[in-house]
Amino acid sequence: MIQLTIQGAKKSYPKGIVLSEVAKEVKGQYPYDIILASVDGRLRELTKAVTKDAKVDFLTVGDPAGYKTYERGLILLMLKAFYQEAGRENIKRLRVESTIGSGIFCLLEGEAAPTKETLGRVKERMKQMVEADLCLEKKSLDTEEAIALFEQYHMYDKSHLFQYRRVSKANIYNLDGFEDYFYGYMPASTGILKLFDLFPYQNGFILNRPRQSTPDQLTPFEDRPKLFQTMWETNEWGRGVSVNTVGDLNDTIAAGDMGNLILVQESMQEKKIAEIAEDIIRRKNVKFITIAGPSSSGKTSFSHRLSIQLRTHGLKPHPIEVDNYFVNREDTPKDENGKYNYECLEAIDIEQFNEDMTNLLHGKRVELPFFNFKTGRREYKGDYKQLGPDDILVIEGIHGLNERLTYSLPRESKYKIYISALTQLNIDEHNRISTTDGRLIRRMVRDARSRGTSAIETIRMWPSVRRGEEEYIFPYQEEADAMFNSALVYELSVLKQYAEPALFGIPHDCPEYMEAKRLLKFLDYFIGVSGEEVPKNSLLREFIGGSVFKV
Repeated sequence: MIQLTIQGAKKSYPKGIVLSEVAKEVKGQYPYDIILASVDGRLRELTKAVTKDAKVDFLTVGDPAGYKTYERGLILLMLKAFYQEAGRENIKRLRVESTIGSGIFCLLEGEAAPTKETLGRVKERMKQMVEADLCLEKKSLDTEEAIALFEQYHMYDKSHLFQYRRVSKANIYNLDGFEDYFYGYMPASTGILKLFDLFPYQNGFILNRPRQSTPDQLTPFEDRPKLFQTMWETNEWGRGVSVNTVGDLNDTIAAGDMGNLILVQESMQEKKIAEIAEDIIRRKNVKFITIAGPSSSGKTSFSHRLSIQLRTHGLKPHPIEVDNYFVNREDTPKDENGKYNYECLEAIDIEQFNEDMTNLLHGKRVELPFFNFKTGRREYKGDYKQLGPDDILVIEGIHGLNERLTYSLPRESKYKIYISALTQLNIDEHNRISTTDGRLIRRMVRDARSRGTSAIETIRMWPSVRRGEEEYIFPYQEEADAMFNSALVYELSVLKQYAEPALFGIPHDCPEYMEAKRLLKFLDYFIGVSGEEVPKNSLLREFIGGSVFKV
């Protein structure tokens, strides 16, 4: 017998008991379906047997790692049903492209978008497999065997990827005869994958899933056409330069052509910034540019580069920091844990902000405040501003897209920009690179370099950062007049050099170790390169250092 400690209680179990059996016994103690386990701090699939005394924590579909596991299982379920319905020989390539809200956008490469009727049949097959509660079997193959298997299945992105793998083994998942490789853990069986939907969207289709915050209900898909168009444009650009996947990027590095890729990518971004500046000029009445986006999107560097473009058109941009309009600390709202919530809109004196901006719009001379973060109070130090005919204000802040921030200003006087690092590179045709992961790695590198913050601290506070984004930024994306994708197709190969030492420094007994291990495994897909060839005005310099801007 062995003893397992679960939620502080010890109980004896037969040696070799499978985690799924233990999960069935304790499921009533958890708010949502159990999908993974942590055994002595190490993530384990529920198919794993336990052979010694251990501390076991179960993860549900509402936990970050559990939610990702649900998503991977759902994608495998969809692929199996799709290939079974259409026939593998009739599908050139089915790509899992990107996320749009709660949905995952998928594309049949080189083919017309599937009809509602086709997707209805695929959805029905998925439901049948969920009801059958089929096991997801895992097997380990030599890397060379895995490459041969992917070639046989015409999964060329995967065979390409594995040519750069250092490890000698690969884990392959088998669902009722359909075999595939996935980066990360999988559910034990299909029975847990109860909530999903399939429907046509644009030139492909959407696989809809629950949100992590409400994993027990399928929320209606919220269309975000501007966001989709932005992601589609960058994905098309990646296809145009033949860098769609990590394998393609590694090919470019191995061929010694990374320098050219960097220059082309940076040129593309500069062209986009110039187009946004020209759009602002065309509107004539714009006096306020508001810029908002999630953490580590490169907002500061973007603001500098946009200002340069505006100067070439004869305008005089001036930065305004919304943070200087924080209410005094004792008036700041508190969150459910009793801590000051500096991210909510109520933490800003929006009445004073609007009064000042309205006066500036009408040509009046205004003394702008300065928020003293040491004393927690707003101060005035003679910073006067008055707008002339060529002056324009550039306002950066998380609430920039929310109309409530600038409620008193005429709509025609405002130009709203949403910026985010929307990753256009995928691991392979069925494994996405999460935009969130890219931003987390950016922030980890920047925080360690410029703020002395450890990787442990960055990972620890990331869920709180994400909650703020979900509440205060993402709901207003479609309010933007322009969207800018700050992701660079080459950046993870550069960031790898900075992130890996910080991640390796996280101790095994630390709660953040699981996330560090996952990110290290992810970065192992990339060939690392030096950042020497990254231009000094690149947005990436905001994170790795060496920028010409004060960031």
